[in-house]
Amino acid sequence: MSASEEQPKRDDLFANPLGNVPRFVFDKAVVDVFPDMIQRSVPGYQTIINLCGELAARFVQPNSNCYDLGCSLGASSFAMQREIAQPGVRIIAVDNSAAMLERCQLLLKSTVSDVPVELLEADICDIEISNASLVVMNFTLQFIAVEKRQALLEKIYAGLNPGGCLVISEKLLFEPEPLNTLLSELHHQFKRAQGYSDLEISQKRDSIENVLIPETLDAHIQRIKACGFNSASPWFQCFNFASLVAVK
Repeated sequence: MSASEEQPKRDDLFANPLGNVPRFVFDKAVVDVFPDMIQRSVPGYQTIINLCGELAARFVQPNSNCYDLGCSLGASSFAMQREIAQPGVRIIAVDNSAAMLERCQLLLKSTVSDVPVELLEADICDIEISNASLVVMNFTLQFIAVEKRQALLEKIYAGLNPGGCLVISEKLLFEPEPLNTLLSELHHQFKRAQGYSDLEISQKRDSIENVLIPETLDAHIQRIKACGFNSASPWFQCFNFASLVAVK
């Protein structure tokens, strides 16, 4: 059974009243239901993952590195791996959750590819980025302290080769507030359509508050341009979720 064929367990972590809702962490309980959780929680998730493979086919350079920062179970890595045709390329998949990487390693064993994927348990703010032709952060930056985000992007820019590509996918904050409320309500309706109850939606929101810190699209674009990228643009958006692409 391949990574893409594994049948995920249904996410019911917030289905029952929890009293004091615990702070959200990427532990084994989340890992066990993560594929179901993210597919039912993030509109357009699979489209973004698939398009990361398309970008890999276009931007990955021979004898270079690709980085999947905040790789979780490796969905972005596997998408890149399937589409990379250049020789001498390796994918470095980084996450600070041991539980995520343990499961990712099992999934990796079921893939057959000439492109190696190296798993690294680390804080992405602490690792070195070098000889990179593609760096992907899918729904990762939002979990990094805001004050650390600029330095992280500057490090990525410095480690990207000319012509290299950066992908950042995030939950966004919108202004004015009525627009943000509308898009949030549309997102909640999307989750209801995926089978989540109002209790689950409410408790998940409480759990992840102050763990996931969204910013506006303008804030992301300004930060990316401040690093030296000539341009940064959203290439996909659904409700309050978007993916941006920038080329060095």
